[in-house]
Amino acid sequence: MSPTDRTASAVTTGALCCASVVDAPLAEDEAVELARVLGALADPVRLRLLSLVASQSEVCSCNLEAPLAKSQPTISHHTRVLAEAGLLMGEKRGRWTWWRVDPDRLAAVRTALGG
Repeated sequence: MSPTDRTASAVTTGALCCASVVDAPLAEDEAVELARVLGALADPVRLRLLSLVASQSEVCSCNLEAPLAKSQPTISHHTRVLAEAGLLMGEKRGRWTWWRVDPDRLAAVRTALGG
């Protein structure tokens, strides 16, 4: 399965549609999905990676190695985790994948956290 296919699958299988955690108690399925997304963010490399991608309209995987001081396989692992959480969307172009943040998913996480 390609990174793009994984991203589409993650977004369609786990919609983040819960109200803010400060407004009402979460249902069990909402808590599971929110925890999965927050788990993807619970790594300093992934937080930095998300920040790097979010600061630009899109970023090639090849341009993430140097700023993160990580190898291509490590970058691939972390982008996959963020894509599976629906936070990144990837488009394969030739040898590389170009990544961009899903603004709707990021907004849903913000809302769920009461922001």
